[in-house]
Amino acid sequence: MNYRQLGRTPLKVSPLCLGTMTFGREADRDASAAMFRRCREAGINFFDCADIYAQGESERILGELVRDCRDEVVITSKVYYAIGKKLQPVGLSRSYILSACEASLQRLGTDRIDVYFVHHFDEKTPLEETLGALNDLVRQGKIRFAGASNFAAWQIEKALGISAGQGWARFECIQPMYNLVKRQAEVEIFPMAQAEKLGVITYSPLGGGLLTGKYGEERPSSTGRLSTDDIYQRRYGDRWMHEAVRSFVRLANGNGTDPASLAVAWAAHHPAVTAPIIGARNVEQLEVCLAALSVKMTPELYREVSSVTPTPPPATDRSEEV
Repeated sequence: MNYRQLGRTPLKVSPLCLGTMTFGREADRDASAAMFRRCREAGINFFDCADIYAQGESERILGELVRDCRDEVVITSKVYYAIGKKLQPVGLSRSYILSACEASLQRLGTDRIDVYFVHHFDEKTPLEETLGALNDLVRQGKIRFAGASNFAAWQIEKALGISAGQGWARFECIQPMYNLVKRQAEVEIFPMAQAEKLGVITYSPLGGGLLTGKYGEERPSSTGRLSTDDIYQRRYGDRWMHEAVRSFVRLANGNGTDPASLAVAWAAHHPAVTAPIIGARNVEQLEVCLAALSVKMTPELYREVSSVTPTPPPATDRSEEV
């Protein structure tokens, strides 16, 4: 396993990160434990979580699983949404961040969270208040590093400027969405992250399951988020996406690679990405994602996969012909 440095931090992390959103939800404790063990066998030492996942149960299960190897793994969690109400924002006020962090530490059964993400930008709370609270948590040793999930590039840069001006601990890692049909991060977020030396762990490399090829008229699926979750149906419901996936699946099959494995390997290949976050309901699904580690992503294959979907225009929306 070739471990990577997470941004400017001293953390060495595996090139894949296991997302634990299914822990305590689609995966019970036994299934979660089996996936955790398989990841550790494969050399994965990076596990992403959030307080909202399974209403706190994901943190509890993850905490139990890392108890005997806490110093060998890197774990994350997040703050913004209210536990008990689906995706109901509470925000990033100082008081809520401090109380939510304490609750996460208790559920995880640990004395520190390696990377503590703010889960979403909070338009109602000044960034100074949010960043000051995170800085205090770093100084207290309750979190090692702060991160931002679902922030625009300008929001991250604004936060970095405030932290620099105040001499506070800054965001050291970001977590944007990124996959073959959602490539907006390539425009400004990835270049910004490279310039600022931020760690980048991307989520949804399979597009909510779309890039596995199991959805669509040819291969309908009655299970999975794209069949049961309105948010995912809206996110990945455009006709062009499904047309692109058909081409992608043919490409993967022609290359002798499972589409899911190729989709994860493609997302991991971008030079700004430290580790894509993979997720599964059971070990069988997990194995396909872990197989991405064995995909030989040549420059030619990367260009071929990338050509399946449109490359986003540059941030200035202008390019010069040479």
